[in-house]
Amino acid sequence: MNEMPTFDSLMNPLLNALRHLGGSGSIDEIYEKVSELEDIDEEILSTPHNPEKSNQTEVAYRLAWARTYLKKYGLLENSSRGIWTLTQKAKEENKVNPTKVLKYVRELDKKETIQKKKASKDNIELAENETPEEAKAWREELHYLLTHEISPDAFERLTQRLLRESGFVQVEVTGKTGDGGIDGKGIARINGLMSFHVIFQCKKYQGSVSAGAIRDFRGAMVGRADKGLFITTGTFTSAAIKEATRDGAPPVDLVDGENLAEKLKELSLGVKTEMVEKVSIDKDWFLNI
Repeated sequence: MNEMPTFDSLMNPLLNALRHLGGSGSIDEIYEKVSELEDIDEEILSTPHNPEKSNQTEVAYRLAWARTYLKKYGLLENSSRGIWTLTQKAKEENKVNPTKVLKYVRELDKKETIQKKKASKDNIELAENETPEEAKAWREELHYLLTHEISPDAFERLTQRLLRESGFVQVEVTGKTGDGGIDGKGIARINGLMSFHVIFQCKKYQGSVSAGAIRDFRGAMVGRADKGLFITTGTFTSAAIKEATRDGAPPVDLVDGENLAEKLKELSLGVKTEMVEKVSIDKDWFLNI
Protein backbone atom coordinates (compact mmCIF):
# COMPACT_ATOMS: atom_id res chain seq x y z
CA MET A 1 0.00 0.00 0.00
CA ASN A 2 1.57 3.27 -1.13
CA GLU A 3 -1.29 5.65 -0.29
CA MET A 4 -2.38 6.88 3.12
CA PRO A 5 -5.37 4.72 4.15
CA THR A 6 -8.52 6.35 5.49
CA PHE A 7 -9.55 5.40 9.00
CA ASP A 8 -12.67 3.57 7.82
CA SER A 9 -10.65 1.55 5.28
CA LEU A 10 -8.53 0.32 8.20
CA MET A 11 -11.48 -1.24 10.05
CA ASN A 12 -11.37 -4.65 8.37
CA PRO A 13 -7.54 -4.82 8.33
CA LEU A 14 -7.63 -4.03 12.07
CA LEU A 15 -10.09 -6.85 12.76
CA ASN A 16 -8.04 -9.19 10.56
CA ALA A 17 -4.87 -8.26 12.44
CA LEU A 18 -6.49 -9.12 15.77
CA ARG A 19 -7.58 -12.49 14.41
CA HIS A 20 -3.97 -13.19 13.40
CA LEU A 21 -2.88 -12.17 16.90
CA GLY A 22 -5.22 -14.70 18.49
CA GLY A 23 -8.14 -12.37 19.20
CA SER A 24 -6.36 -9.77 21.31
CA GLY A 25 -3.37 -7.48 21.16
CA SER A 26 -1.74 -4.29 22.36
CA ILE A 27 -1.89 -1.10 20.31
CA ASP A 28 1.69 -1.64 19.15
CA GLU A 29 1.04 -5.26 18.17
CA ILE A 30 -2.05 -4.25 16.19
CA TYR A 31 -0.13 -1.48 14.45
CA GLU A 32 2.68 -3.80 13.43
CA LYS A 33 0.35 -6.56 12.24
CA VAL A 34 -1.81 -4.20 10.17
CA SER A 35 1.32 -2.71 8.61
CA GLU A 36 2.59 -6.18 7.78
CA LEU A 37 -0.65 -7.64 6.41
CA GLU A 38 -1.50 -4.54 4.37
CA ASP A 39 2.12 -4.09 3.25
CA ILE A 40 1.98 -0.36 4.01
CA ASP A 41 4.89 1.55 2.53
CA GLU A 42 7.58 2.64 5.02
CA GLU A 43 7.25 6.27 3.94
CA ILE A 44 3.53 6.19 4.72
CA LEU A 45 4.19 4.60 8.11
CA SER A 46 6.71 7.34 8.95
CA THR A 47 4.33 10.21 8.22
CA PRO A 48 3.66 12.11 11.48
CA HIS A 49 0.14 13.18 12.40
CA ASN A 50 0.86 16.42 14.21
CA PRO A 51 4.50 16.70 15.37
CA GLU A 52 3.76 19.77 17.51
CA LYS A 53 1.15 18.03 19.65
CA SER A 54 1.74 14.30 19.38
CA ASN A 55 4.34 11.66 18.67
CA GLN A 56 1.78 9.57 16.76
CA THR A 57 2.17 8.71 13.12
CA GLU A 58 -0.79 9.43 10.85
CA VAL A 59 -1.45 5.69 10.41
CA ALA A 60 -1.47 5.19 14.20
CA TYR A 61 -3.86 8.14 14.56
CA ARG A 62 -6.27 6.70 12.00
CA LEU A 63 -6.05 3.23 13.56
CA ALA A 64 -7.00 4.83 16.87
CA TRP A 65 -10.14 6.23 15.21
CA ALA A 66 -10.88 2.83 13.68
CA ARG A 67 -10.64 1.23 17.13
CA THR A 68 -12.94 3.87 18.59
CA TYR A 69 -15.62 3.31 15.95
CA LEU A 70 -15.38 -0.48 16.11
CA LYS A 71 -15.67 -0.36 19.89
CA LYS A 72 -18.82 1.75 19.69
CA TYR A 73 -20.18 -0.65 17.09
CA GLY A 74 -19.67 -3.53 19.52
CA LEU A 75 -16.83 -5.36 17.79
CA LEU A 76 -13.99 -4.43 20.13
CA GLU A 77 -13.42 -4.00 23.83
CA ASN A 78 -10.35 -2.79 25.67
CA SER A 79 -8.95 -3.28 29.14
CA SER A 80 -7.45 -0.69 31.45
CA ARG A 81 -4.05 -2.12 30.50
CA GLY A 82 -4.47 -1.16 26.85
CA ILE A 83 -5.22 -4.61 25.44
CA TRP A 84 -7.84 -4.67 22.68
CA THR A 85 -9.97 -7.77 22.20
CA LEU A 86 -12.46 -9.03 19.63
CA THR A 87 -15.98 -9.39 21.03
CA GLN A 88 -18.20 -12.39 20.33
CA LYS A 89 -20.00 -10.28 17.72
CA ALA A 90 -16.70 -9.69 15.90
CA LYS A 91 -15.88 -13.39 16.00
CA GLU A 92 -19.18 -14.14 14.24
CA GLU A 93 -18.61 -11.57 11.46
CA ASN A 94 -15.75 -12.07 9.03
CA LYS A 95 -16.03 -8.59 7.58
CA VAL A 96 -17.87 -5.39 8.36
CA ASN A 97 -19.33 -2.74 6.11
CA PRO A 98 -17.46 0.47 7.05
CA THR A 99 -20.30 2.63 5.75
CA LYS A 100 -22.72 0.81 8.03
CA VAL A 101 -20.37 1.27 10.98
CA LEU A 102 -20.03 4.99 10.26
CA LYS A 103 -23.78 5.45 10.03
CA TYR A 104 -24.44 3.51 13.25
CA VAL A 105 -21.81 5.41 15.27
CA ARG A 106 -22.92 8.76 13.83
CA GLU A 107 -26.49 8.09 14.95
CA LEU A 108 -25.27 6.90 18.33
CA ASP A 109 -23.17 10.03 18.81
CA LYS A 110 -26.08 12.23 17.79
CA LYS A 111 -28.32 10.59 20.40
CA GLU A 112 -25.66 11.02 23.07
CA THR A 113 -25.17 14.63 22.03
CA ILE A 114 -28.87 15.35 22.29
CA GLN A 115 -28.96 13.75 25.72
CA LYS A 116 -26.11 16.00 26.81
CA LYS A 117 -27.91 19.00 25.31
CA LYS A 118 -25.11 19.82 22.96
CA ALA A 119 -25.23 20.76 19.31
CA SER A 120 -25.21 17.69 17.09
CA LYS A 121 -22.59 17.10 14.43
CA ASP A 122 -23.52 15.36 11.22
CA ASN A 123 -20.08 15.48 9.63
CA ILE A 124 -18.24 12.15 9.94
CA GLU A 125 -14.98 13.42 8.44
CA LEU A 126 -12.01 13.63 10.81
CA ALA A 127 -11.27 17.22 11.72
CA GLU A 128 -7.86 18.40 12.89
CA ASN A 129 -9.16 19.22 16.37
CA GLU A 130 -10.89 15.88 16.90
CA THR A 131 -9.30 13.27 19.15
CA PRO A 132 -9.89 9.51 19.30
CA GLU A 133 -11.65 8.30 22.42
CA GLU A 134 -8.53 6.71 23.90
CA ALA A 135 -6.31 9.79 23.48
CA LYS A 136 -5.85 12.07 26.46
CA ALA A 137 -5.03 15.78 26.54
CA TRP A 138 -2.27 15.16 29.08
CA ARG A 139 -0.33 13.14 26.52
CA GLU A 140 -0.22 16.07 24.10
CA GLU A 141 0.84 18.45 26.87
CA LEU A 142 3.56 16.06 28.02
CA HIS A 143 4.80 15.46 24.47
CA TYR A 144 5.11 19.20 23.82
CA LEU A 145 6.89 19.75 27.14
CA LEU A 146 9.42 16.96 26.50
CA THR A 147 10.15 17.92 22.89
CA HIS A 148 10.07 21.73 23.16
CA GLU A 149 10.45 22.98 26.70
CA ILE A 150 13.11 20.89 28.45
CA SER A 151 16.72 20.71 27.34
CA PRO A 152 18.46 17.58 26.04
CA ASP A 153 20.45 17.46 29.30
CA ALA A 154 17.23 17.58 31.31
CA PHE A 155 15.80 14.77 29.20
CA GLU A 156 18.89 12.67 29.96
CA ARG A 157 18.42 13.33 33.69
CA LEU A 158 14.74 12.40 33.37
CA THR A 159 15.75 9.13 31.72
CA GLN A 160 18.24 8.48 34.54
CA ARG A 161 15.51 9.05 37.15
CA LEU A 162 13.07 6.88 35.20
CA LEU A 163 15.51 3.97 35.09
CA ARG A 164 16.33 4.29 38.78
CA GLU A 165 12.65 4.32 39.70
CA SER A 166 12.22 1.23 37.50
CA GLY A 167 14.78 -0.76 39.48
CA PHE A 168 18.05 0.02 37.68
CA VAL A 169 21.17 0.60 39.77
CA GLN A 170 24.44 2.42 39.08
CA VAL A 171 22.72 4.53 36.42
CA GLU A 172 25.11 7.05 34.92
CA VAL A 173 24.60 9.66 32.23
CA THR A 174 27.70 9.91 30.10
CA GLY A 175 26.57 11.98 27.13
CA LYS A 176 30.02 11.91 25.55
CA THR A 177 30.28 13.27 22.06
CA GLY A 178 31.57 10.82 19.49
CA ASP A 179 30.48 7.88 21.62
CA GLY A 180 28.16 6.36 19.05
CA GLY A 181 25.06 8.01 20.46
CA ILE A 182 25.40 6.35 23.87
CA ASP A 183 23.95 8.63 26.54
CA GLY A 184 24.36 6.47 29.62
CA LYS A 185 24.62 3.09 31.26
CA GLY A 186 23.16 1.16 34.16
CA ILE A 187 22.49 -2.26 35.59
CA ALA A 188 19.03 -3.80 35.44
CA ARG A 189 18.32 -5.97 38.47
CA ILE A 190 15.82 -8.82 38.08
CA ASN A 191 14.21 -9.90 41.37
CA GLY A 192 17.49 -9.26 43.15
CA LEU A 193 18.99 -12.42 41.65
CA MET A 194 20.03 -11.56 38.10
CA SER A 195 21.46 -8.44 36.53
CA PHE A 196 22.14 -7.12 33.04
CA HIS A 197 24.47 -4.36 32.00
CA VAL A 198 22.49 -1.92 29.86
CA ILE A 199 23.60 0.95 27.65
CA PHE A 200 20.93 3.49 26.75
CA GLN A 201 20.31 6.25 24.27
CA CYS A 202 17.60 8.86 24.87
CA LYS A 203 16.56 11.26 22.13
CA LYS A 204 14.08 14.10 22.02
CA TYR A 205 12.47 13.45 18.68
CA GLN A 206 9.28 14.48 16.88
CA GLY A 207 9.47 12.07 13.98
CA SER A 208 10.25 8.37 13.59
CA VAL A 209 13.59 6.80 14.50
CA SER A 210 14.98 4.88 11.54
CA ALA A 211 16.57 1.44 11.31
CA GLY A 212 19.91 3.13 10.61
CA ALA A 213 19.84 4.82 14.01
CA ILE A 214 19.27 1.44 15.68
CA ARG A 215 22.15 -0.11 13.74
CA ASP A 216 24.49 2.74 14.72
CA PHE A 217 23.48 2.41 18.37
CA ARG A 218 23.98 -1.36 18.32
CA GLY A 219 27.40 -0.92 16.75
CA ALA A 220 28.39 1.34 19.64
CA MET A 221 27.11 -1.05 22.33
CA VAL A 222 28.64 -4.31 21.05
CA GLY A 223 31.06 -5.70 23.62
CA ARG A 224 30.13 -3.07 26.20
CA ALA A 225 26.76 -4.27 27.52
CA ASP A 226 24.32 -7.18 27.58
CA LYS A 227 21.44 -5.15 26.22
CA GLY A 228 20.67 -1.81 24.66
CA LEU A 229 17.77 0.53 25.47
CA PHE A 230 16.65 3.23 23.05
CA ILE A 231 14.21 5.80 24.45
CA THR A 232 12.61 8.52 22.34
CA THR A 233 9.77 11.02 22.55
CA GLY A 234 8.94 10.09 18.95
CA THR A 235 8.16 6.77 17.30
CA PHE A 236 10.07 3.96 15.62
CA THR A 237 9.66 2.98 11.99
CA SER A 238 8.58 -0.57 11.22
CA ALA A 239 12.07 -1.25 9.88
CA ALA A 240 13.61 0.07 13.11
CA ILE A 241 11.47 -2.29 15.20
CA LYS A 242 12.51 -5.25 13.04
CA GLU A 243 16.15 -4.21 13.24
CA ALA A 244 15.95 -4.03 17.06
CA THR A 245 14.91 -7.69 17.25
CA ARG A 246 16.92 -9.04 14.32
CA ASP A 247 18.08 -12.63 14.79
CA GLY A 248 21.74 -13.00 15.63
CA ALA A 249 22.19 -9.38 16.69
CA PRO A 250 22.41 -8.03 20.26
CA PRO A 251 18.87 -7.09 21.37
CA VAL A 252 17.80 -3.46 21.64
CA ASP A 253 14.68 -2.64 23.63
CA LEU A 254 12.64 0.29 22.33
CA VAL A 255 10.58 2.82 24.29
CA ASP A 256 8.61 5.28 22.17
CA GLY A 257 6.78 8.42 23.25
CA GLU A 258 3.55 6.60 24.10
CA ASN A 259 5.32 4.03 26.27
CA LEU A 260 7.40 6.76 27.89
CA ALA A 261 4.28 8.73 28.80
CA GLU A 262 2.63 5.66 30.32
CA LYS A 263 5.75 4.84 32.34
CA LEU A 264 6.01 8.38 33.69
CA LYS A 265 2.34 8.20 34.64
CA GLU A 266 2.76 4.78 36.27
CA LEU A 267 5.72 6.00 38.36
CA SER A 268 4.11 9.42 39.08
CA LEU A 269 7.16 11.19 37.67
CA GLY A 270 5.82 14.64 36.84
CA VAL A 271 2.42 13.15 35.99
CA LYS A 272 -0.21 13.14 38.74
CA THR A 273 -3.37 11.06 38.61
CA GLU A 274 -6.29 12.51 40.56
CA MET A 275 -9.04 10.14 41.61
CA VAL A 276 -12.53 11.61 41.77
CA GLU A 277 -14.75 10.22 44.51
CA LYS A 278 -18.12 8.99 43.28
CA VAL A 279 -20.85 8.33 45.83
CA SER A 280 -23.90 6.22 44.93
CA ILE A 281 -26.82 4.84 46.91
CA ASP A 282 -27.49 1.11 46.99
CA LYS A 283 -31.27 1.19 47.20
CA ASP A 284 -31.62 -2.59 47.41
CA TRP A 285 -29.33 -2.67 50.45
CA PHE A 286 -31.62 -0.31 52.34
CA LEU A 287 -34.79 -2.10 51.27
CA ASN A 288 -33.40 -5.43 52.43
CA ILE A 289 -32.13 -4.24 55.79
